Amino acid sequence: MGYAHEYADAVLHRGRVPMEPADFVPDWPDGPRRGKFYPGAEAYALPDGDDVPDAPAWAGLLPGSGGGPSAGAQTGPPGVPGGFTLPLLSAMLKDSYGLTGRRLGIQANSDLSGLPFYTHANWSRGTAGGGGLYPVGVYWASGPSGPLTPGVHYYDVQRHAVQRLLTGDVTARVRAALGPDAPAEAVETDQYLVLGVKYWQTAFKYNSFGYHVVCTDVGTLVQTWRVWAAARGLRTAPVLWFDEPRLNDLLGTVGEEEGVFAVVPLRWDGDGDGNGNGNGNGNGTVPCTAVGTETRPAVRHRDVERSRIVIAFPTVLAMHAATVAGAADRPAPGALAPAAARPVPAGGTRVPLPAPAFPDVPVRRVLRSRRSSFGRFDAAEPVTPGQLSSVLAACAAASLGGEADPDGALRQVRLYAFVNHVRDIAPGAYVYDPDAGDLALVVPGAQGSFLQENYFLANYNLEQAGVVLVPTVRTKAVLDAVGDRGYRLAVGTAGAVAQTFYLAASALSLGAGVALGFDNVSFVERLGLEGTEEAPLLIMPLGNERPGPADFRHEIA
Repeated sequence: MGYAHEYADAVLHRGRVPMEPADFVPDWPDGPRRGKFYPGAEAYALPDGDDVPDAPAWAGLLPGSGGGPSAGAQTGPPGVPGGFTLPLLSAMLKDSYGLTGRRLGIQANSDLSGLPFYTHANWSRGTAGGGGLYPVGVYWASGPSGPLTPGVHYYDVQRHAVQRLLTGDVTARVRAALGPDAPAEAVETDQYLVLGVKYWQTAFKYNSFGYHVVCTDVGTLVQTWRVWAAARGLRTAPVLWFDEPRLNDLLGTVGEEEGVFAVVPLRWDGDGDGNGNGNGNGNGTVPCTAVGTETRPAVRHRDVERSRIVIAFPTVLAMHAATVAGAADRPAPGALAPAAARPVPAGGTRVPLPAPAFPDVPVRRVLRSRRSSFGRFDAAEPVTPGQLSSVLAACAAASLGGEADPDGALRQVRLYAFVNHVRDIAPGAYVYDPDAGDLALVVPGAQGSFLQENYFLANYNLEQAGVVLVPTVRTKAVLDAVGDRGYRLAVGTAGAVAQTFYLAASALSLGAGVALGFDNVSFVERLGLEGTEEAPLLIMPLGNERPGPADFRHEIA
């Protein structure tokens, strides 16, 4: 039993026993940037991405479903080239993590008073981020088959551009870090998205709990890419086990400060000429000083930290060390089977649900309209059973994939639904049975008071939500199956569910929210989960919002 077990237990009980340092107070004026700053690194603007043909969201939310509600003619995602191109990659980056709008709507979050000021502006992104901090850095390691001069590029979200941090083909080094037993798609390409997490960017606010939050953030981003790509008939699958210190060395980052959480290989369509003479920099040359002059080429540019004081939290350092130890020991396919979600027992009071179906809306529109409903829920208009069925089915299908479950066939998440206001469904706590497509009653009666009493913040009235979904993962069983590094997988999977939830709600024009600040143990007790290893990791309210909300139309300002 490794350190991650202790950390998982501390997270589960943090509503009753605060995680150390219990007296920590964030120094907001000295907070870090929401992104990295590489002064002097060359920047190259990416194609806008908005002119890339869109695709129906249902094809990514319910992969293999064959279509939406009126889908007699819809047989699957539209045809695309053999793989990614520069316009496709640029569009995916912008739609997922790029700044696509400004949020100034009246809502119940605590930062509302500062939003009108430009320095406190809340820029929206397609992907959810814990606390709106967005700590995941996206590096593109590009080889000769790509459109740019080979090298390592950092995605600058503020400018929708890439900054070249290293010139020269280092993709062989990435492949070596992934190991000889890496999945085939990782070996057969020379294009990789490497996801690094700068711990301080989240820990300055959440201290020791920050490690849990960043694992969720990685899951939300990876799932956005999986949905976005699947809608276009493409595939993205993260590699989670690799020689992490080797990639830190390549990126010029310090492991205790920035962890490398995932590598996403890209199947490339090849709009370069195979010699690095693509259309990225105008000259197509590979400077000889970057290739062959040393055995371990590495990024020499360094991120400049904004904070004057940076604190290293012992718990975060311990979790980093625990999840890096054995990071290259890839679990065998099927290793996660003992940690699968428990099947729902037959019998009991059952509530049938309609077949899941989504309207034929584009995935880009779904991503651009994704938001949290902070205080906007209105119980006057209940959620319909069809809407609830669609959201539940999409969330149940969410999976990070990865080496231990390459096809995403293993169901790791169990979904509970605390029904407040759903048409024709009595209030109560239910468990969703994805095989039967129905709800099984766990606790009868109204749940609103319980939900609100066990939520720590004041930005949601959970009783006004139509339903509150609670995903559980058998976190400790995952750790037993694949080791401490499995913590990233377990919590990242919850992040994938959260992002799917947001996108499904957006596709159905429903309000949604995801929260971490609740008493997890109370939900274990309420649902009778003692002894099951099921850990409630999120609460996700869903419902209709008050009509006519006050908002700011940034696109016409």
